[in-house]
Amino acid sequence: MDSLAPQDRLTAQFAFLNEADRLKSVLRATTLCDGSRPENSGEHSWHLALYAMVLADQAPEGVQIDRVIRMLLIHDLVEIDTGDVPIHSANGQAHASADTMAAEQRAADRIFGLLPADQAASFRALWDEFEAAETPDAVFAKSLDRVQPVMANLSSGGGTWVTYNVTFDQLVARVGVKIARGAPRIWDWVSARARPWFGA
Repeated sequence: MDSLAPQDRLTAQFAFLNEADRLKSVLRATTLCDGSRPENSGEHSWHLALYAMVLADQAPEGVQIDRVIRMLLIHDLVEIDTGDVPIHSANGQAHASADTMAAEQRAADRIFGLLPADQAASFRALWDEFEAAETPDAVFAKSLDRVQPVMANLSSGGGTWVTYNVTFDQLVARVGVKIARGAPRIWDWVSARARPWFGA
């Protein structure tokens, strides 16, 4: 706990929660599974937390699903400031560029900095862990983050694959490698269903 008075602590916590609500207004390239409209980043984060709960039995031994869920709930909060950079877009190389990463670091400083100091440090450490993708929890969380849009595209008739003229080789390089790293059985299952779509 930090030294804030109880009322000041609540003021800071609700300021963060109100700011987090803005994530619902950040539109992604990926559509809902029915293809009816783009999903927003708040919906994406919720869906990923559910993915973690449902697919927990696919996690490697030692992965703590409660930590994975927490990571996934906060992993895209920085998009409040930076927006979403679609991984398959013409600007997809910006997805992991130095400029994008620097902008996300600044956003993390600002957004998590709204919280009381103890929570700000805890949330920021969890976000940094997800971004680094070196711990078993973060590697599995990253795998789920990559597989959810694949499933949406399969369900919606191609989605962003059509929009950005994606090939199967590009899917493997940009997405499949990261899914397979943390969840190889999931990638085997998903790729077996994606490959025929690209063949068609």
